[in-house]
Amino acid sequence: MDATRRTGALLRACHPGPTVAVTALVGGLAAAAGADAAGCVLATAAVLAGQLSIGWSNDAIDAARDTATGRGDKPVAGGSVNARAVRTAAVVALALCVPLSLGYGLLAGVVHLVGVVAGWAYNLGLKSTALSWLPYAIGFTSLPAFVTLGLPGTPAPAWWIVTAAALVGVGAHLGNVLPDIEADLATGVRGGPQRLGPTAVRWLLPAPLVAATVLLAFGRPSTWGGVAVGVVVVVAVAGSLLGRSRPKVPFLAAILVAAVDVALLLWQGSALA
Repeated sequence: MDATRRTGALLRACHPGPTVAVTALVGGLAAAAGADAAGCVLATAAVLAGQLSIGWSNDAIDAARDTATGRGDKPVAGGSVNARAVRTAAVVALALCVPLSLGYGLLAGVVHLVGVVAGWAYNLGLKSTALSWLPYAIGFTSLPAFVTLGLPGTPAPAWWIVTAAALVGVGAHLGNVLPDIEADLATGVRGGPQRLGPTAVRWLLPAPLVAATVLLAFGRPSTWGGVAVGVVVVVAVAGSLLGRSRPKVPFLAAILVAAVDVALLLWQGSALA
């Protein structure tokens, strides 16, 4: 039973929500771009290993700070699993990520590993600088590029696909940080959003996500794309306005907009190559 609990705690420490979401997205992109079954499995496995390594390294590196601030929701800070186990899991996942990524294609693998390194760089200190958004932009940009460069002929993805991916990454960073800005400032974390403050971030948050929607909708124009843009603009503006009295609403609105962006990205999957 203790081993089961420790395993469950270790899995919770990998940030399972983002890990599963990003991994599923890449699996869907690979299928939409025309990768065969083996390619889809390999690309998905590589991204899963990379995301696990980033998630585990985040909790291992932040263990002391999370414990000091009483973050009982974090498995390490709550005592469910020790930092050494999480750190070891992160290193093992990273070691697996290298051959899996390169196995999908040399150039593709290098691009994906650059994105994974960016995630580790964020955890190791960039999160506390004005460039905290950059690892997210690099990491998200690497995903569609990784998928296409591993296809026969190593085709490059459309420019508007990778630009939209970078914008979604920046939006993900703003949305992820927004609820914790005050707590971060209290513990000395001064990334880009923390320096702007919660009010500015609440208003800025929809901008990169809406911009991504516009690119994805009109990269290959269609009626559904125009409808998607109209919907996300309404959701984004409403989220920012309601955020004055309900702090969690902008984040929820950003999730809805990001979901539309992901749906458009999968729908436009054939434009990846």
